[in-house]
Amino acid sequence: MKVVIVESPAKAKTINKYLGKGYEVVASFGHIRDLPPKDGSVDPDQDFIMTWAIDGKASKRVSEIASAVKSSDGLILATDPDREGEAISWHIVETLNARKALKGIPVERVTFNAITKDAVKDAMAHPREVDQALVDAYLARRALDYLVGFRLSPVLWRKLPGARSAGRVQSVALRLVCEREREIDMFQSREYWSIAATLATPKGQEFEARLVGADGKKINKLDIGSGEEADTFKKALETARFTVASVESKPAKRHPYPPFTTSTLQQEASRKLGLAPARTMQLAQRLYEGVDIGGETVGLITYMRTDGVDLAPEAVSSIRSMIGKEFGDDYVPQAPRRYNSKLKNAQEAHEAIRPTDIFRHPNQVRKLIDDDQAKLYELIWTRTLACQMESAELERTSVDIVADAKSRKLDFRASGQVVLFDGFLKLYQESRDDDGDDEDKNKLPAMKANDALEKRAILAEQHFTEPPPRFSEASLVKRMEELGIGRPSTYASTLAVLRDRDYIRIEKKRIHAEDKGMLVTGFLESFFSKYVEYDFTAALEEDLDRISNSEIGWKEVLRKFWKEFSAAIADTTELERTKVLDAMNETMGPHIFPARGDGADPRTCPSCNGGRLSLKLGKFGAFVGCSNYPECRFTRQLGSPNGEGDAAAEGGTPGTQILGKDPVTGEDITLRDGRFGPYVQLGEGEKPKRQGLPKGLSRSAVDLDIALNLLSLPREVAKHPTSGEPILVSIGRFGPYVQHGKVYASLTTADDVLTIGANRAIDLIVTKESGGGGSRFGRAASPGRVVGQHPDGGDIVARDGRYGPYVSWNGINATLPKGMGADAVTLEEPIPLIAQRAANAPVKKGRAAPKKAPAKKAATKAPAKKAAADKPAAAKKPATKTAPAKQAAAKKAPAKKTAAKKAPAKKK
Repeated sequence: MKVVIVESPAKAKTINKYLGKGYEVVASFGHIRDLPPKDGSVDPDQDFIMTWAIDGKASKRVSEIASAVKSSDGLILATDPDREGEAISWHIVETLNARKALKGIPVERVTFNAITKDAVKDAMAHPREVDQALVDAYLARRALDYLVGFRLSPVLWRKLPGARSAGRVQSVALRLVCEREREIDMFQSREYWSIAATLATPKGQEFEARLVGADGKKINKLDIGSGEEADTFKKALETARFTVASVESKPAKRHPYPPFTTSTLQQEASRKLGLAPARTMQLAQRLYEGVDIGGETVGLITYMRTDGVDLAPEAVSSIRSMIGKEFGDDYVPQAPRRYNSKLKNAQEAHEAIRPTDIFRHPNQVRKLIDDDQAKLYELIWTRTLACQMESAELERTSVDIVADAKSRKLDFRASGQVVLFDGFLKLYQESRDDDGDDEDKNKLPAMKANDALEKRAILAEQHFTEPPPRFSEASLVKRMEELGIGRPSTYASTLAVLRDRDYIRIEKKRIHAEDKGMLVTGFLESFFSKYVEYDFTAALEEDLDRISNSEIGWKEVLRKFWKEFSAAIADTTELERTKVLDAMNETMGPHIFPARGDGADPRTCPSCNGGRLSLKLGKFGAFVGCSNYPECRFTRQLGSPNGEGDAAAEGGTPGTQILGKDPVTGEDITLRDGRFGPYVQLGEGEKPKRQGLPKGLSRSAVDLDIALNLLSLPREVAKHPTSGEPILVSIGRFGPYVQHGKVYASLTTADDVLTIGANRAIDLIVTKESGGGGSRFGRAASPGRVVGQHPDGGDIVARDGRYGPYVSWNGINATLPKGMGADAVTLEEPIPLIAQRAANAPVKKGRAAPKKAPAKKAATKAPAKKAAADKPAAAKKPATKTAPAKQAAAKKAPAKKTAAKKAPAKKK
C-alpha cells in the first residue's frame, strides 16, 4: 500500500477512485506548518534560520499522515504543480523525517495539470524528487514577506497611529491605488468643444463626420476651448458646401486573444461576470477539483494558477476539431496558433487554463454545477475555443471631406469599418475596463471622390476633460501584472488584505483609497521609498524566479536585501514625529489641503487666519489642525474641504467633523472617530446621544441626512401582527437588529438598518419567535439554507452567525472562510470544514455538560504520552527537532482544559 498526499479532501476522493486498490489518498488540508506570527521566526543573525510551527488544527492530520506512512510501501507527494504545492510536499517530508516516520520508505513527487484519470495515471508513471530549487524560491519569498511585515509594521504602529500593517507586495499595490487617488485630487478639468456634421450622400444615406482641421492647420481634441470659438465655426459651416476629397479603404485583421492565465481570467471574470478575483479563484478551484459525471469525478478545467499561455498539442488538436464541428472549416486556421507571454516574470512552466475536455459543452455541464461555476466554465470554454479560431477580417474606411465656407476651408473626417469575415468574433470578444468611443464601429455608406454632400445638421458640443478613472479590481490586477508586482496567484489575497486593513474600499466596482491607506503610502514613500518602488519589487520577483531556476542561492538574495533593509529600519528608530508630519504634509499636500475656490493658500487656517494647517496625529488616527493650538482649536477630518465641515474652531475636539445642525434642537451633529470606530453624535454634554456607523458604511459617505437617520435609532418600523406592539430597529453591540419586546433578531448582510421595511422586519421577528433563530444577538433570524446531505447522513445547513457565516451539521458548527457567504456555499466546501472542526473540537459531551469538571480533568491527564507524540516542534526549536514527551504533555494538558471550558461560548 502506497500513501498519496494531496491538499484537499475533494481531490483526495477523486484521485482515490482513479488509483483504486494499493493506494491510500490522504488530504493535508493545505499547508501543515508555517512561520509563527511573532518576532524571531526568521533570524537574520543566524543566517536566516527559519523556525516552523505546526498549526494546532494540523497536528492531528500530521499524526494521521505519519501513522499511514509508517505502515506503507511508499509515499507519493501529489500536491499542486506550483511553488506552493512543492513547498507543501517539502514541509510534509521535513515533518515526517522529524518524527522518524520515513525510515527506509521511498518518497516520490508527482504533478498533474488536470484531475482526470489519464493525467493522474500518466503522472504516477513519471515520478521525480521534490524540486529543491522551487522550495528554495518559496523559502526566500516567505522569509522576505515575513521580514518586511514583522520589521516594518511595528515602525508604522509607533510613528503612524491607526496604521495596521505593511507588506512587501501589498504596500506596492496600495501605492498604485493611492497614486491614482492623488492624480484625481490634482486634476484640473478643462473645457473643450467638438464640431460634428451630419451629412448625406447623393443617395440620401446619412453619416457623421467630425472637424479635424481648419485653413490648413490640424485641429486636435482640446484646440476649441470655448463656446465662442465653437460658435464661430458653426456659423461658418451653416452656409458651407461639403465635398468628398478622398476615400481610402484598407484591409485589416483582428487576431484572437491568448487562452486564460490566472491574471487574465480574474480580469475577464471581473468585467464580464462581475466576480471579485477571490471569488473567481474559489470557483476555479471547484472546477479544477471536478464534479461527478456518470459516476466518476472529473476535473473540468486544468490547473488555475498559471501564467503560461501555451496549450498541450493534444488539446490544440481537440480544439481545432471542435471548431470545425461547431463553426465549419472556414473558422479553422491552416496552422495551430502558438502564444508567448509578453509580461515580466512569466514562468511559463504550466499550460494555460482550459477545459480538460473541449467537447464537454457548457450546456452539458450547466446542470451539474451551480450558476456561478457554470458561467465561469463557459467563459473559459469560449476563450479556449476562440484562441484557436481564424482571425477576423475587416475593412477600415476613412473619408476626408472639405467644407468650403467662402473665405475658409474646413476639413472633416468620417471613419468606419466593416467586418468581412467574423472569425473568432463569432464566439468571443474581450471586454475592456474603460470603453471609450469607437469611431470606427459604424459602417459608412458608399462614396467616391468629388461627391457633393448635403448638410443635414451641425452640432457643436461642450465637453470637459475627466480625471483618470480609479482602478477596478480587473484593471489593478492587469497593472500589477504589467509591472511584475507579485505573482498572479497572490493578487486576490493582496486585494483582500488591503480591504481588511481598511486601506481601500470598493464602491461601484471602483477602488478608492481610504485616508488610512494614503497615510501609510505617504509614510513609506517618505522613509522607505525603495521598498515601494515598482522596479525594486519586480526585481525581487525576478530574483525569486532565478532561485527557482537554480541560478542563484536563496540566502544570497536574503543577505543582499537584509543589509539595506535593516539599515533603513534602524534609521527610523530616532525619527521624530514632527519630521514624520512635515514629510506627510509635503507628500500628501493636495489630498490633505485641497485647493480653495477663492484661490487662497489652502494651508491658511480658516478660523484664526494666522495659523498654518498641518497634519496631526491623535489617539484615534490622523486629522488636520492649526499650528496656533491651543489658542486656535480648529480641526477637521482628512478629506473634508477647507473651511467646510470644520469642528473645534472654538474649543472643539480634534478628530471631529461638523455635519450640520439638528433641525429640532439646533445642536451640532458631528462625525467622530472613537475607540471602536467612527460614530455620529448629537450636541455635547455629559451623556450626548451617539450612534456608531454600521458595518459597510464608510465615514466619507456620511452626510447630515444619514447622521439624522442613525441618531433616530431605535425607531419603530412596524406593528406586530398579533400583539400590536411596536417592532423597533436599531444597532447593538453585535450589529443591526429588530426587536419586539424581549425578542431580538439580527439583520442579515442583505438588510439595511436605515431602510428596512415593515414586511421584512415582521418576517424576521416572526421567524425568530417560531424557533428559527439562535441567541438574542445571533444572526440566525432564519432557519438557514440546506446546502445538501452529509455523506454520513443529515442536512448541512448554512447560516449567518454572530461572527460571520458558518455551516452546521449534527451539532458541529464550522466557520466559513472569509469571502464565502452562507448564501453561496455549495456542498463541496462544508464537508472538509466540518471534518476539520470535528477533529479539533472537544468531545460533544464536554460541550453539552460543562459542569462535569472531573471528567475533563481525567481526559486531560490520560492521553499525555499520545499528546507528546502529536505535539509539533516547540516554536524556538529547529524544525527537525521535537520537544520531550513530558514537556509536550504538560504544555498540552491545560490547553485541552481551557478549550473544554470555553466550548459552550462557541455555539452559534
